[in-house]
Amino acid sequence: MANRQIEIENKAMKEILIAMHNLGGQVTRKQVLQELRDGSDVFSEKEIDATRTSKKSGKIYHPFQWKFNFAVKHLILAGFIDTENGHDLELSKKGRNVDINRFDANKDVRSISEAKMPHHKARNKAKKASFNVLDNDQANSDEVDEPWRQQLLEALIKMNPKKFELFCRGLLTKMGIDIDDKIGIQYVADGGVDGFGYVRSDDYRTTRVALQAKRWKGKVSAPEIDKFRGAMDKFNAEFGIFITNSDFTREAVRTAREGTRIITLINGDQICDLVAKYNYYVEPVTTYRLKDFYLDQD
Repeated sequence: MANRQIEIENKAMKEILIAMHNLGGQVTRKQVLQELRDGSDVFSEKEIDATRTSKKSGKIYHPFQWKFNFAVKHLILAGFIDTENGHDLELSKKGRNVDINRFDANKDVRSISEAKMPHHKARNKAKKASFNVLDNDQANSDEVDEPWRQQLLEALIKMNPKKFELFCRGLLTKMGIDIDDKIGIQYVADGGVDGFGYVRSDDYRTTRVALQAKRWKGKVSAPEIDKFRGAMDKFNAEFGIFITNSDFTREAVRTAREGTRIITLINGDQICDLVAKYNYYVEPVTTYRLKDFYLDQD
């Protein structure tokens, strides 16, 4: 169990560094995790998305996120990643200059980070036991608790058609999309909205854009992206925006990036980001999170 845990964490460390380089070095944990889910050659989409129920709390959790968070912690302690709040991550000079082809998690990271881990003395005495008793809620404690995001996504599922159409129209307008006066956006039978609009760039060039928003409990698959591309042809749209309250399969992401007309995908987490960015029917609340000074036992 412990050896398998370490093996996965070590692989995750390398994948995290690759993802952060691909994303430009300054990212959030969620962005890194999304990058791995959409394109990792090491971890499958199924492995990353798998869930279990905690025996201690009864809550559903993602085992991979547990391992992912430990991998991030090791990289922070070893000096590859800098962070002030545990949520926003930045490659340090060491992380930026790492030779990824020669990267060895045991040699380059664990040889430094293990001694700095909280309760490392107890871990060294009973390493295997420590991995078995660690609660998954504790392992995810570095994540910022934002319950409003889940509340928002649940509210979207429950909205009546007219209200959901209003939400989509308002959010798209906030994003700078001029909804077509005649075609507009309209509610469709599958629980979403279809529409058409225009985007005006800084150089005064106007672009036609096809729009689709779907309320799904499962992930949007590649065939749905192909169908949407057909709708783009109908309106002679130059690009498309596909929005869902859930998420997209890895194959759907790849399909959206194919061809000459790229389709922008916006998942539930990104909807929350946009709602927060534009303060769209939300109010910001200031709170505080204790830093390690208060939490470390040493």
